[in-house]
Amino acid sequence: MERGLIDHIALNGAGPIHDWEFALIGASTESVARYIQTGEFGLWAETGRMNDVIRDAAGAGLGLGEAIGRAILDGPFPHKDVSILAAATRLGLPATVHVGVGYDILHEHPNCDGAALGATSYRDFLVFTQTVTRLEGGVLLKLRLRRHGPRGLPQSPGDGQERRPSGGPHHPQDHHGRLRPRAHRRRYAAPGAEDRPRYYYRPWKTILVRTVADGGESFYLQGDHRATVPQLRRAALALALAAEGETP
Repeated sequence: MERGLIDHIALNGAGPIHDWEFALIGASTESVARYIQTGEFGLWAETGRMNDVIRDAAGAGLGLGEAIGRAILDGPFPHKDVSILAAATRLGLPATVHVGVGYDILHEHPNCDGAALGATSYRDFLVFTQTVTRLEGGVLLKLRLRRHGPRGLPQSPGDGQERRPSGGPHHPQDHHGRLRPRAHRRRYAAPGAEDRPRYYYRPWKTILVRTVADGGESFYLQGDHRATVPQLRRAALALALAAEGETP
């Protein structure tokens, strides 16, 4: 983000929770196997404070991502330098959060406000649609999202048509959709026959085929994120340094 390689960060509801944890204590406390047996899973007071930020953001007309990023950037978070949302806020980049009500540990806290969650996340959806209208010639990189991402993207170009300041319709004709980086790399042009399991895998059918039907390419890369995401970061930074005339 600091080198201008990323224009927009979009997360599901779990993203800001982990971002908040890392900024606050430098680690994540999520251990489903351990805490679900004791009835404690997700009931941390520290992450529950996010609900208060979201409620205030709804009243102030802010999006969920911007509100959490601002709270981390301005608040007493010892490790805020590793926060993605705080960095986006500091750099003025759009960072959006797309929640499903009932999906996340915040929703089991008594201070959770469903209306505030909906309002702030819907505001983020509108921001996302505007980014999608500028996707032509760019790259959409999707990591792991299997449900939110496949459903959110198809709605965005159409919604962007209705909300473009110029009033003119627009659908990105040339962009690249990518999922889950690593070793297996394949190109797809059709969703496959309906009697094959892959036909019913939404990322395949929706992202890899339908969203690039009018132009562009899609690739599916599969691997372990602990290896592939750091490799992707190193490769991107090497290209950026080379473009700046520096030695990677």
